[in-house]
Amino acid sequence: MRIAMISEHASPLAALGGVDAGGQNSHVAELAAALAGHGHDVRVYTRRDHPDLPPVAPMSDRVDVVHVPAGPARALPKDELLPYMGTFAEFMAEQWRDEWRPDVAHAHFWMSGLATLDAGRARGIPVVQTFHALGSVKRRHQGRADTSPPGRIGCERHLGQAVDRVIVQCRDEIGELLRLGVPRSKMALVPSGVNIERFCQRGPAVPRTPGRHRILTVARLVERKGVEDIIRALPGVPGAELVVVGGPPAAELGGDPYARKLLALAETCRVADRVRLAGAVPAPEMPAWYRSADVLAATPWYEPFGLTPLEAMACGVPVVATEVGGLADTVVDGITGDLVPPREPKALAAALRRLVGDDVRRFSYAAAAADRAAVSYSWPRVAERLAAVYSTVADLEVVA
Repeated sequence: MRIAMISEHASPLAALGGVDAGGQNSHVAELAAALAGHGHDVRVYTRRDHPDLPPVAPMSDRVDVVHVPAGPARALPKDELLPYMGTFAEFMAEQWRDEWRPDVAHAHFWMSGLATLDAGRARGIPVVQTFHALGSVKRRHQGRADTSPPGRIGCERHLGQAVDRVIVQCRDEIGELLRLGVPRSKMALVPSGVNIERFCQRGPAVPRTPGRHRILTVARLVERKGVEDIIRALPGVPGAELVVVGGPPAAELGGDPYARKLLALAETCRVADRVRLAGAVPAPEMPAWYRSADVLAATPWYEPFGLTPLEAMACGVPVVATEVGGLADTVVDGITGDLVPPREPKALAAALRRLVGDDVRRFSYAAAAADRAAVSYSWPRVAERLAAVYSTVADLEVVA
């Protein structure tokens, strides 16, 4: 099967860690590679954001990345890309006329969906949509801090009703889409995945502080990720250290206002000697950081899916997570970890204290976590499920 994947702001070739470079980039890269591993030909369409980028760049065997000339050839915040989606659609529609016609087009994020729907309908190609995050959820939790274009929620409602299938990544997203008026019959539940060859229990671990249990959290340094809640919980977990991976490089943390706020909070809570901000970590080193931990704390106020708990689970690390979004699906409460309410440091402290103080429970959770990640969330398994959805929609008669 020929599969077009559209990811307008998140190139699978981009270095992770930037403002708009993170989970979606990794998701698209891993999914494209896994689909190619099943024998499919994949082209990923992403916006050309640098003048030196070639028109087409090979990513791996059977996967090419097409740099679409839409807007200026420089990096722009994703919330500023909407005016260029018409040009993006025209480019794809022209390519899909003769040069490379896909059997199905899979859009990632809502702006990609707008461009893909226009191009797909122009050429009679079925369209599959993954939102990755919904504007209604972002607006609810961020309020005035939400920088999304004002018409985002309406566009997502239109896309959900117009595309051939919506890939939902967790049960919580189903309810959100139903409230937007998207028919349940259009949805297919297929979660994101984890690379179990890279994230595994075998391999080195980052050295630990002798005599201390390690709580690890991996998150961007923004308020909604809930790192402050973990610091407030730490006095209730005696003898444990907290390591925070994320944000700018370690050498630049001193200039980051939120990093300074976290360290000041640690001083106020009298746990400054047990809190370490590690800053950004190169992607190849992340498995070693996970393996160094006794438990991963994932405490966002909301989370569309959340890849870090899966990565930790694949490394044999139990997870204490807030019961929000996709975390409520990936973490099985009392089996692979514990779920707690968001923004409640006391409940978080109780769960962490119980887990780090009970070796039998922690080791049992760790074994179950690794098994769940391998059986239910490996990328080959996820790609197989998505390919089945593609085959279904490819048989539909699409009206151009």
